[in-house]
Amino acid sequence: MQANSLLIILAAIVTGAVVPFQAGANAVLGRTLGHPLWGTLLSLCVSFACILPIMALAKVGAPNWSNLAHSPRWIWIGGVVGVIYITGALMLAPKLGAAGFVMAAIAGQMLASIIIDHWGLVGLPQKPVSWSRLSGLALIFLGLIVMQLQVSAVKPATGS
Repeated sequence: MQANSLLIILAAIVTGAVVPFQAGANAVLGRTLGHPLWGTLLSLCVSFACILPIMALAKVGAPNWSNLAHSPRWIWIGGVVGVIYITGALMLAPKLGAAGFVMAAIAGQMLASIIIDHWGLVGLPQKPVSWSRLSGLALIFLGLIVMQLQVSAVKPATGS
């Protein structure tokens, strides 16, 4: 494996490492505001406020709006998926815990990723399903089951 590949993988690991913090913080934000959807909205507003100065510092040019008319309609699902993910995370992470939520989310991401790769969906290159990929997916789901069995087997001590 090349050094560049290792840096890319490390960047992806760091990117993934922030997800449990987002889920927990957004869950508290939603409870504080009185409803999970307010937490989702405010989180997205903070994202918007954060990206603007980054774009200014990077001197990002104006978008080419005319290209949108000729683009596939499915490109708009990113925003919808963001709302689903943020809302799901802030509602489910408190119930499953950070590790349980992230493990379940990763299992779902990997299942969808194998489907996307197999058929080359959403503009990504086609990579057929293989037994090794299915075995890896099965291990992820097995890990999810093992983690949740362990959590459900542990009963909190009651003060008597």
